[in-house]
Amino acid sequence: MRVLVTGGAGYIGSITTRALIERGYDVCVIDTLEKGHRWAVDKRATFFEGSVGDKDLVMLALQGVDAVMHLAGYIEVGESTRDPERYFHNNVDNAKVLLDCMMACDIKAMVFSSTAAVYGQPKRVPLLEDDELAPINPYGESKLRFEQLLDEYAQKGLRSIRFRYFNVAGAWPDGSLGEAHHPETHLIPNIINAFLTSDKAVHIFGDDYPTKDGTCVRDYIHVCDLARAHIAALEALVAGEPGGIYNLGNGQGFSNREIVHACAHVIGLSEREEAESVIIDEKRHGDPAVLIASSQRAYERFGWKPQYDQVNDIISHAVLWHKNQLEKKDN
Repeated sequence: MRVLVTGGAGYIGSITTRALIERGYDVCVIDTLEKGHRWAVDKRATFFEGSVGDKDLVMLALQGVDAVMHLAGYIEVGESTRDPERYFHNNVDNAKVLLDCMMACDIKAMVFSSTAAVYGQPKRVPLLEDDELAPINPYGESKLRFEQLLDEYAQKGLRSIRFRYFNVAGAWPDGSLGEAHHPETHLIPNIINAFLTSDKAVHIFGDDYPTKDGTCVRDYIHVCDLARAHIAALEALVAGEPGGIYNLGNGQGFSNREIVHACAHVIGLSEREEAESVIIDEKRHGDPAVLIASSQRAYERFGWKPQYDQVNDIISHAVLWHKNQLEKKDN
């Protein structure tokens, strides 16, 4: 079976591409390399460089394809507030070209990488799939708009599974593939890089939230567990699943301070070294105090649950990846 992975040179896309190939799938990847990396694409995959908004390229990439995993898109909340039109053009308009090409090729199965940002400020914890959708930034709005497009294309026969997931972290367990954003905006890799290089501070945004230690609480999911969920969804669609919406997370919340402490513990820093590295910045507008997912629906439908449900395991794999990257730079 042949699968097209859009955004397959990115963090989640490259891990998912490798996981698909390890499971025996024939995979082709399309990516602009604007945010992703050519070296991250598994050598066993067929690679097309370009945008999902390039109709001719997409039609070429879709030849012989049975299903699509749509992971391409801009993902930075702050950037989306500064340039919302760019986000809507890429995450909605370009992605609509992909849908039209799929219809032209009679490909009717898609797994879509959405986001918990479609919920906005949660009214309850844990979040359920039927909770109110009220995104508070253009990034979340663009993802929700594409979900709505999927509803429209369902009338044309498209079956889609949408995953709304939370904070993705970790790396391939042997440290051979992981997160490499430039600039990096995610908490765990920023903490790890700061601790491993000893020349950067760890920034925490706000310490007066109504949480146990005053810092934001988030649900972290291992990137390989996320890849497993995408493959389970693909196989469900192939088996005739009509589609659906599923949250993916660990079901556990960890505060920013707890994540800092866990990273320090895995790396072997003293409490003094940990404390000296942390800088408390002002809150970021729109950051919810607590975001935790209920993944019960995914468990009931696919039998999916996190294999790596301990945050120290997630961090350990990420640390191994970042150490390997630093060693390559030194050599």
